Amino acid sequence: MTGTTRSTGKVADLKARGLESVVVDVFDEAALRDVVVTARSDIVIHHLTDLPQILDPVLLRDALARNSHLRIDGTANLVAAARAAGARRLIAQSIAFAYAEGPEPHAENDPLASAEGEQPGAVTARGVRALEEAVVNAPGVEGVVLRYGRLYGPGTWNAAPSGRAPLHVDAAAHAAFLALTHGAAGIYNIAEDDGAVSVDKARKLLGFDPNFRLA
Repeated sequence: MTGTTRSTGKVADLKARGLESVVVDVFDEAALRDVVVTARSDIVIHHLTDLPQILDPVLLRDALARNSHLRIDGTANLVAAARAAGARRLIAQSIAFAYAEGPEPHAENDPLASAEGEQPGAVTARGVRALEEAVVNAPGVEGVVLRYGRLYGPGTWNAAPSGRAPLHVDAAAHAAFLALTHGAAGIYNIAEDDGAVSVDKARKLLGFDPNFRLA
């Protein structure tokens, strides 16, 4: 398996996890295509983000704008690369807290929040819409979108659940693992069952369990 990073500082960590590591910028369309094609990728997992390691409310607005840019242009480049490689499936990370206000729990076919304007919520919604549309509509590729809840646990912004639709990072990783071999193309809510979003589809088709934890 091949893992990509844009930081040379993360190469050793990827290698320690048993991955062949490649440094590449998702915004470099040609270089990204070469990496994915060379890896002969049958399945591509898109968990790219552009968010700080430590949550700083002062810097959050700019971080969300960068992350939306990655979801829009970076995803388009990765979809093109996956198609060039002849990948069978593309699994992409989205979010389960971008729904428009309405009755809960939200199912996957409920409308998303408005993408109009420059408020942080609208900027985020534009990125989410672009990512999901690019993935599920990629010709010749099974596009699977995992709408993750608010992550908590090791390596995240929160040690404990915070806000509606929380999700432990272990359960998130396991959902991506399950999506390698389970479920049809489409969108799945991946979160704890607190009444904010429905995870019935993910339970049934992916075998998702929000209580999953690594031993």
